[in-house]
This record gives sequence, C-alpha cells and structure tokens, in this order.
Amino acid sequence: MSTNAGEVRPLLSTALTGAELLRWYWTLAELTGLARQLGITVRGGKAAVTARLAAALDGLPEPAVTAPVPPRRAGRQLAAPVDGATVIPPGQRCSQVLREYFVREIGPGFHFDAPMREYVAGQAGHTLAEAVEHWRATRARAAEPRVIDAQFEFNRFLRDWHARHPAGTRTDALAAWRAHRARPRD
Repeated sequence: MSTNAGEVRPLLSTALTGAELLRWYWTLAELTGLARQLGITVRGGKAAVTARLAAALDGLPEPAVTAPVPPRRAGRQLAAPVDGATVIPPGQRCSQVLREYFVREIGPGFHFDAPMREYVAGQAGHTLAEAVEHWRATRARAAEPRVIDAQFEFNRFLRDWHARHPAGTRTDALAAWRAHRARPRD
C-alpha cells in the first residue's frame, strides 16, 4: 500500500534504511533505478532486487544468491474421461479436464478459486469426489472478503479505475496511476 496509518511514503533514495525500504510498496522499475544508482546487480526478480537493496542500504553484505528453484514437473496429468473415483495424481494442474468435470458435478458457478487450486495442487491421492466435497465445504470461506497483498496495489488501482472509466485508454490509466502515486497520502 502507499500509506501506513496516515504516513506518507518517502522518496526512494539512498537515505532510506533497509527497514524503510521493506516497509513500503515500490515498483520493480523504481527498485532497479535505485539499484543501478548504487551499483547493485538488477538480475533476478523483484524480491531478489529488494533484498539486495535492503542489505546495501543497511551496510550489510549482499545476500547469498540462492539457486533458482527448478520448475515443478507436472508429472502425469489426468485425461478425459474422469469421474468421482478418479484419483488426483501428484503435480496435477487445474486443467480443462478438471474444469469440465467440476462444472458437470457442481454446476456452471464452478471456478478454480484459491481453495480449489490449493486442493488440487496439494491433495494428490484424493479423489475428484473428495474435491467436490472440498468445494462445497469452502464456499463460506471463499465468499469472505480478502485483503489484497500490497504487491497487487497497481492491479487493484487499475480494476477500480477501469470500473469508473470503462472507455479509458491504457495511456489514461497509466497517467492516473502516476498521479495517484505522486499524491500525498493522509
């Protein structure tokens, strides 16, 4: 988020401490700009750049580079036809085969929300009938409002902006985002 209990986000500069850097939301472009200014490597994702910057701002050595996590192998994926007795294999993705089965069993309101994605990914060895029961058991939790993580602030802004400006262009939306970010917060 851009604000913390009425505080104003500081300018991104070498005067920040690592803790101050970590406290606020920064875009990757902002972070890489500061990293280049400090002569810090900008390779890796946003988390890696942020960790290197926080260490440098605190005068600490650069964090050890961890080996990239190899992509997960999906393994065997289910193929149609499937039924309630079909067992979810390790590495199963939320595929069209599963979607078709769940729509047939649950109805057209079915969608792969977070609880269902987690179930499919983490419940190898369980049946699709058990997955249907999980869907039904998690409807109350899935309907609860969720806090959107700070790293998705831009996405939330765009969603709200486009709802108010359905004919707005990408250029208009980006200009509105820049104005939003530059505005002092209460």
